Amino acid sequence: MSVLSRSALESSPLADLHAIASELGIDGFRRLRKADLVDRIVAHQGGDDGESVAEATVDEAAAEPEARPRRRRGGRGRGKAADDAAMEAEAEAEEEEEAEAQVVAEELEAEADAEGDLVKVDDDAEGEAEEERPARRARGGRGRNGRDRRDGRDGRDGDREEETSVEGVVELFANGSGFLRLTHPEPSDDDVYVSAAQVRRCELVSGDRVAGPVRRPRRSERYPSLVRVDTINGKPADEVAEGTPFDELPCTWPSERIALDSGDDPTLRAIEWLTPFGRGSRVTVTGPALAGKSDALRRIAAALSGREELEVSVVLAGVRPEEAAEWAQDGPVEPIAAVHAGATGEAQAQAIERAVETAKRIAVRGGHALLVIDGLDALAPAAARRTIAAARALVEGGSLTVIAASTLPVGGETTVVALDAALAGAGRFPALDLVRSGVLRPERLVGDEGAKAIAQARAEALDQRGT
Repeated sequence: MSVLSRSALESSPLADLHAIASELGIDGFRRLRKADLVDRIVAHQGGDDGESVAEATVDEAAAEPEARPRRRRGGRGRGKAADDAAMEAEAEAEEEEEAEAQVVAEELEAEADAEGDLVKVDDDAEGEAEEERPARRARGGRGRNGRDRRDGRDGRDGDREEETSVEGVVELFANGSGFLRLTHPEPSDDDVYVSAAQVRRCELVSGDRVAGPVRRPRRSERYPSLVRVDTINGKPADEVAEGTPFDELPCTWPSERIALDSGDDPTLRAIEWLTPFGRGSRVTVTGPALAGKSDALRRIAAALSGREELEVSVVLAGVRPEEAAEWAQDGPVEPIAAVHAGATGEAQAQAIERAVETAKRIAVRGGHALLVIDGLDALAPAAARRTIAAARALVEGGSLTVIAASTLPVGGETTVVALDAALAGAGRFPALDLVRSGVLRPERLVGDEGAKAIAQARAEALDQRGT
């Protein structure tokens, strides 16, 4: 058997040289250029104490690349040292690729407002990186080749060794991401960014007290980021997030009436006693344009704001710009999202959907969420019904109440508050159209006598319309 000459090696394809280097047990041969690999093979043949490699025919050399992967998977045909060397080379190459892929191109801009710094990030990139981490943790923190990615050998994962654990209160923004406020409610430079992916995965809501490790900011970041959520309100995150889904929890008819403390307001007084609603009610305030739907919602929100037993939130979708400005300046509740009438229906639907999901999480944890939506007209009929259908009173837990403006009832309501544009235009309040209004199971909210009084008032309104 003869030793292969340099000229024969140089004329051979790179795949054949890899096969030869594998048989010779040359470490790291896959990372070498062809000229360097030829030098290594020649040197190895000359210093192997007589051990040589027989010249192969062209057919044998061509067949070798096909046979080689099968031998590697079965552990046959090569020495253990060569196997380990090949796996090491592949693992290091994959680590470099993964490290480069996981450098998140985030741009953070600080904007001063009443609540502190807001952050603009690439949530898709951050969400993708965050979604990768639980999968690797479930596999023991190992990549495809089973090698530990957390040892920081190349220096790019070294920041993981500097992780420290913090605890703070979650504050969410309209884009789904948020911050851990370490000095809640005041913002600080030490606050920790929480990605939208973590918010969704752990079903976080504003006000949750969360603890977990953080990493220092990367190149273009200003704030440290939460690595994972360990506890939520003192309980392990897995226990909180893995409960029964909201839509599968048993519910019942609303039976706890929400008082509006209407005072001298004729509109609120009429709604409170003639079209009552309770915790878990599905309410639409209906009527044509200029009937006063938006004004009625503002009055309801003002009556309910500041109540400790209710988590009141407002979403403006498709409103006039002036109305959005009034909500922002004068309240009574600051909207968590405001999308003008000129925005697309998809943008309006997304703003409402995010608010509904947040309210569901509050209800699942035993709270009582009340969501005011102005309005539903830009949504597709199925999406509008899905929004209203989210409201319910859970048998063992909290409740979600939805009060939304809509030109017409969308279906599935437990209370319909119909307004009359002619009465509103003439300044005759309350501008309530009792004939078109209605309440399901009113006796559960106001008792049998109250239900009879509502029926009597509707009958009288119907008689007056007939005359």
